[in-house]
Amino acid sequence: MLNQIIINWYHNNKRALPWRDTTNPYYIWISEIILQQTRVNQGINYYYRFLEAFPDINSLANADIDQVLKLWQGLGYYSRARNMHETAKYIVAYNNGIFPKEYNDLVKLKGIGEYTAAAIASFCFNEGIPVIDGNVFRVLSRVFGISESTQSASGKKVFKKKAEELMGKAQPHIFNQAIMEFGALQCVPKNPDCTVCPLKKHCFAFNNQLVSELPVKKTKANQANRFFNYIYIIFNGTTFIEKRVTNDIWKMLYQIPLIETDKKSDIQQLSNTELWNKIFDKTEITISSPILHKTHILSHQKLDCVFYKIHIKKPSPYLLNNYIQIPTEEINKYSIPRVLDWYFGKIKQ
Repeated sequence: MLNQIIINWYHNNKRALPWRDTTNPYYIWISEIILQQTRVNQGINYYYRFLEAFPDINSLANADIDQVLKLWQGLGYYSRARNMHETAKYIVAYNNGIFPKEYNDLVKLKGIGEYTAAAIASFCFNEGIPVIDGNVFRVLSRVFGISESTQSASGKKVFKKKAEELMGKAQPHIFNQAIMEFGALQCVPKNPDCTVCPLKKHCFAFNNQLVSELPVKKTKANQANRFFNYIYIIFNGTTFIEKRVTNDIWKMLYQIPLIETDKKSDIQQLSNTELWNKIFDKTEITISSPILHKTHILSHQKLDCVFYKIHIKKPSPYLLNNYIQIPTEEINKYSIPRVLDWYFGKIKQ
């Protein structure tokens, strides 16, 4: 009964989204990875651009990672793009470019977790496995009064079992999309309009004044504070960049020279650091105004960023040996973090 109510609501209210018109697992995979941590209205344009550049899994597998990351620029969580590229190469090399059809095989692939594996298996191959995202957690928690944490292992088992019961066996691919859409449009996180909800008679949270209390809120992770000092070096119409290769944020993206400090630092303090002295090596410099500041918030980190534009008369051996020298106007050809994109936009105004 509840199953059919949700499906009927879906048929009458669903959004027209391009990935709903296909059962191609490559298209579904691309859409699901993009929509992780990304709103639909932002992700849809990336989806179109990505498929235009890489229309099939072979084109993605054969692409250069820099091209993939450049297309991904602005979406954040760049490990999604790196993992997607690795998985495309794996499927082409070891599975003749054919996506696995079953959840248990899909979930073994890099970057494809339980949710994405369930989405591909269900939407493309109608496998009877529930697709549980934040929207589904919220609907199930409110309708059935589930107070277990959505983040605990025991809680996830409870939600999965309830979703399986509610889904039924007839049309899991339709039900999964329906309940996700119901959570996205009707049973929204804050101030849902319960007066028009077709499930209100059956909803534990609505009938017990607990809508704002469910699902149980997850504890926010501690946010680390970091201090980034960027140096935009200008020499005869060129600048210097490097690729981030360590296992840190923005891996494989490019950046201008960066000095990270353990606290806010002024130019005098920066000039006493080892990296500053290697980069400039007593060469004559001119610091341009203004010095820009920006706070950049990531999921678990708060970055205090300061940007210095510095003209030099001669690059040091260290600068030439450890950075890539490019024309200043070509910086936009490289995949860079959003905070640097903001900076370059500001200085061109």
